[in-house]
Amino acid sequence: MKIDSRSEPDSTSPAMGSPVGHVRPTTLMIVDGHELIRHGVRQILETEQDLSVVAEAGDSVTAVTVSTAVRPDVVVLDIEIPGGDPVGTVRRIREGSPDTAVIILSMLDGPELVRDLLEVGVRGYLHKSVARHDLVSAVRAVSRDRARVVLGVSRSSLDHVYGRRDEVLSPRELEVLAATAEGLSNAQIATRLSLAETTVKRHLRNIFAKLSAVSRIDAVNKAVAASIIQPPGARNSSRPDLVAGAVRPFRSRTKN
Repeated sequence: MKIDSRSEPDSTSPAMGSPVGHVRPTTLMIVDGHELIRHGVRQILETEQDLSVVAEAGDSVTAVTVSTAVRPDVVVLDIEIPGGDPVGTVRRIREGSPDTAVIILSMLDGPELVRDLLEVGVRGYLHKSVARHDLVSAVRAVSRDRARVVLGVSRSSLDHVYGRRDEVLSPRELEVLAATAEGLSNAQIATRLSLAETTVKRHLRNIFAKLSAVSRIDAVNKAVAASIIQPPGARNSSRPDLVAGAVRPFRSRTKN
């Protein structure tokens, strides 16, 4: 276990650039059973001025104890650590520090494991072959947007997690979802597709259920991540909050 208690740099220090106001760095904890890997990940993250590694752990018990005490913004967690199963470890970390985002960084990306960890609330799942800039981007994304989940796993794993396109949504549901991604209201979708507004609502309920989505944005983000529809930006969407590759944690309930 390693915990840092370094003071944050002053906003006028050279490390922070010109004095544009103090911004607290994103605090991180690295959990991996191999010290060499922890050191490497730490070096990657701490080259960024807005990221600060404040703790490390090499096993599940220590990870839970330290994250509860330190409450970092983000925990970067390898699932192959001694002392506990990955799902249980993530669940205990989130119970002890609910505002901490957990990103999995692992050599394993089996579809069942990815789904199980998404269900307990991980905010990112990256393969250890990921580029360093992708790791940094993922950390920033989940720390800045509480609705974001970043996935960097194999195509086959995504297909199993979300289901293949032709097995998930009907052609009409795809049309409704694509129109939703453009930011159209139910009434506007009904007009475009020559449907009753109640029919649009029914299609949306079915889409939410099939994608385990809890909102319109959630459904669009999950569909984009699974390549079911094109990213909204590809259609010049006016909705910047619908981001390609971004999904929210799975939940069992649905909303109209």
